[in-house]
Amino acid sequence: MKHISVAIDGPSGAGKSTLARRAAAEMGYLYVDTGAIYRTVALGALRRGVAPTDAEAVESILSDLDIRLAYNPEDGLQHMHLNGEDVTEEIRLHEISQHASKISAIPGVRAFLLELQRDLARNHDVVMDGRDIGTVVLPQAQVKIFLTASAQARAQRRFLELQQRGQQADFDTVLRDIVLRDEQDSNRPIAPLRRAEDAVLVDTTHLDLEQSLQAILTAIRGGDRE
Repeated sequence: MKHISVAIDGPSGAGKSTLARRAAAEMGYLYVDTGAIYRTVALGALRRGVAPTDAEAVESILSDLDIRLAYNPEDGLQHMHLNGEDVTEEIRLHEISQHASKISAIPGVRAFLLELQRDLARNHDVVMDGRDIGTVVLPQAQVKIFLTASAQARAQRRFLELQQRGQQADFDTVLRDIVLRDEQDSNRPIAPLRRAEDAVLVDTTHLDLEQSLQAILTAIRGGDRE
């Protein structure tokens, strides 16, 4: 039986995780948040005092990181485990997000995680989100979506998310970080953020959550019949 793969790419703060998770639930597919996997590596490096810009040092600790994905039936969410510890909440800290952007540009890290991601797609119908899913990780995915929104809209959503989690946040700082991460992700030499030629563009700048979800479901239901 051939499994269906849905690749959702896009810049930071576009709502990929929320929308991909809900789309996967609607379709009965497995949701894979690849950003959370990179954040887990970033957390592992941070805990060892390894700078995310020191590629050689980061690559040297990869074999010591036992990274696992688990799905909690109570909340239906993908939980990340690092060396046996559930770090799902910790990896969402703003500091970890910034580290993850640098970590994900390291070739050795990408190679280390690539097979893990592809193996999930070989064995399940998946909705997988990230920044190079349709171009590098799953180039043969039956459905490819490039999800985006203006930097201002993405910063506002991220700002509200941080506030809801009880984290201190400043809108201007969040916006600056969004713009910086866009630049880093788009210009990195390894697997830069870009829209696959056959990806459906979904711009959610002026869409609410439900409208964005319906746009994604329409793309999936059309693509998985081709």
